Amino acid sequence: MLAVVKIAGQQFTVTKDQTLFVPHLEGKAGDKVELEVLLADNEGKLSLGSSVKTKVKAEIVDQVKGDTVIAYKQKRRKGFHKKKGHRTEYTKIKVTSIA
Repeated sequence: MLAVVKIAGQQFTVTKDQTLFVPHLEGKAGDKVELEVLLADNEGKLSLGSSVKTKVKAEIVDQVKGDTVIAYKQKRRKGFHKKKGHRTEYTKIKVTSIA
């Protein structure tokens, strides 16, 4: 069984016992979350939209940060340069059940 879920404006295809990195979710390791289901496939039988009765439950495994992204601006011959960076936060989740 698989499902398409919506997390922070992005869609992910998930199956049971799958581990994936998603945009930051509130909570700490061990917390349970329930995900919004857009489409569910149960052995060839599709349900989508408001007819979806499927619930996807997941567990937060870890809160991690991505690689450093550098934004650098410079104007030639003016002595102007600006360097800023950031690390995007992600949440590692494990899908525990699709029912």
